[in-house]
Amino acid sequence: MAAATGRAAGAVPAGYTALAVKFAERQRSHHCLLVKEHQVREGADTAHPPRRTLFVLNVPPYCGPDSLSRLFSRCGHVQSVDICDKPGPGEKKDKLASKFFDHKTLKGFQVAYVVFRKPAAVQAAKALSQEGPLLISTESHPVKTGISKWIASYEAAIVDPKELKAEVDAYMQDYDKKVAEEEAKAALEEGVPDEEGWVKVTRKGRKPGLPRTEAANLRVLEREKQKRARKELLNFYAWQHRETKREHIAQLRKKFEEDKQRIALMRAQRKFRPY
Repeated sequence: MAAATGRAAGAVPAGYTALAVKFAERQRSHHCLLVKEHQVREGADTAHPPRRTLFVLNVPPYCGPDSLSRLFSRCGHVQSVDICDKPGPGEKKDKLASKFFDHKTLKGFQVAYVVFRKPAAVQAAKALSQEGPLLISTESHPVKTGISKWIASYEAAIVDPKELKAEVDAYMQDYDKKVAEEEAKAALEEGVPDEEGWVKVTRKGRKPGLPRTEAANLRVLEREKQKRARKELLNFYAWQHRETKREHIAQLRKKFEEDKQRIALMRAQRKFRPY
């Protein structure tokens, strides 16, 4: 037993602390979360402040943000829990994430950043390794699995039209406001030289370009084709002779089919007079 404990302790990477967790009370084997204090340069990671953030490795797929928040809430007040597919710099979220768009499904084991209100909570979380296995799914806070999980996922996938419309309207209002601010800023900077005397050229000048519609694009392509045809030498190469003959035969066949249809129509109307 002591040898097994020594092997488990030796498997923990340097600087990390292993916390034993179990999915439920009936499980015999436990899973290890590897935790350590999140350390970065001052101001490098604004979303995960140092000395107050616990970095967690080996997070299983069934352990979500709510489960991690409940596990570490005994150590102190948990401000936020961010789960990612791999470690990386975090950014402050000025706005709430969309409920309908930009949903990324994480698969497999992930990493997590648990932000506490006080730095002492990080040390208290590392001290949980002295206790028994922590339970992820309890009677008061069960984790849905199997059919119940599928039913919950299906119900969450049903979109409420009113909520969707409200979110889209709010997004478009913010977008229109941002565009108006950019246009006002561009109008103020138009024609004004900078410190070195350079004048910034904006998209809107004295002669703004016309919108490129489909008809305008076709006219441009036709003019380019005519310009190339004027510059090209006709029947100069052998392949040009072949192309000219092929086009001539195709035109004759087309005219022959049109004449056949015209004669058939005249016969049907009894107006055919060959002589």
